[in-house]
Amino acid sequence: MDPSSYAETIFGKPMRRPGDRWAFWFYAPNPLPRTVELSEATILALSTADSSLGHLHGLGQLIRNPQLLVGPYSTREALASSRIEGTNTSLANVMQAEAADGAATVDADVEEVKRYLRASETGYRLLATLPLTQRLIRQAHRELVSGVRGAEKLPGEIRTSPVWIGSPTDSPDSATYVPPLPESLPDLMIDWERFVNEPSRMPVLVRAALMHYQFETIHPFLDGNGRIGRLLVGLMLVQERRLTTPLLYMSGYLEAHRNTYYSLLQGVRERGEIQEWIQFFLTAIARSADDAVHRAGLVVRLREEYLQDAARSRSMIAGLVDLIFTNPYLTVRRVQNHLGITNQGARNLIKDAQARGWLGDPQAIGRGGQLYWVSATVLDILERPFSYADADVEAGPVARTVTDTWS
Repeated sequence: MDPSSYAETIFGKPMRRPGDRWAFWFYAPNPLPRTVELSEATILALSTADSSLGHLHGLGQLIRNPQLLVGPYSTREALASSRIEGTNTSLANVMQAEAADGAATVDADVEEVKRYLRASETGYRLLATLPLTQRLIRQAHRELVSGVRGAEKLPGEIRTSPVWIGSPTDSPDSATYVPPLPESLPDLMIDWERFVNEPSRMPVLVRAALMHYQFETIHPFLDGNGRIGRLLVGLMLVQERRLTTPLLYMSGYLEAHRNTYYSLLQGVRERGEIQEWIQFFLTAIARSADDAVHRAGLVVRLREEYLQDAARSRSMIAGLVDLIFTNPYLTVRRVQNHLGITNQGARNLIKDAQARGWLGDPQAIGRGGQLYWVSATVLDILERPFSYADADVEAGPVARTVTDTWS
């Protein structure tokens, strides 16, 4: 790490271990400031983010069965957050694996996304009884990296050795960034916990931006820091009652702007450029919330069409509707288990759904030839890249549509 690139700011400074002339340079974060004066541009970004998050919060309170959205949204978040760290798979692959329920071989990249989902479930489950503390974070981290790449890197344990950020061939001297030494971590994490949980007059979204920055800067684990740090944003918003259900998946925006994301985090460390980082974070919140509301409107309208179509039938076809929207990949076993019917009964319903245009022809996927039927229309809604620039225009009308049509 080149110390000449780092100025001493209120957020920290470059250091070497005192008394060791051969020691490498690292970054020593300061405790998080409890007040930050916001620029006019940051205040405007905060207003937009608050409005967009309010739409999403309202949506979460209005829908009767939020799991129809939470499941697919959580999978999108897990996928995008894992992709930022180099995982290479698709939403289709992950949903196929979920639908197979252990009946098909899962590759390493899909397994990493599934581990993120388990970490997320653990975090939100523990949040019902615990605040955002090291205990919760360590349990989520244990779920994230156990049994996959990184499993040898102390799952659930704060690191006890130095780390550095850069290419695989970098050393501490050539790395872009060297996080604080292990002996500094206990005090830094205690301050982080206090910042997240103590009463504050600072706006919640600004606190969330600082929380995420500091967690990534401390880098408390040997692996998985980015994914846990992004998971913490949603957890904090639920803890602070800005969301009732985890419908925000901001990693999609961060993945699309990965270089800017990393550059602005580094800009705070090197030059104390906190306004730029907060503005970017708030924009990510706003665009992601708008996207979630917009996409929910598309899902709800299509679901209503399917339910109206099913209402004209005396069969159990209506029982497939929510199953399709939870995960657009169907197997005979999945339909059997969900509806409690026979194998042939499940096949008959799937055939009926095909005739109605809900599902396509069966596909054999994987070495075992597992048969899947997929709703291409639902998958397209979940997979399609969303134009974040259009989100502000669409959020209001879509929110009203969701309110009017959800049943």
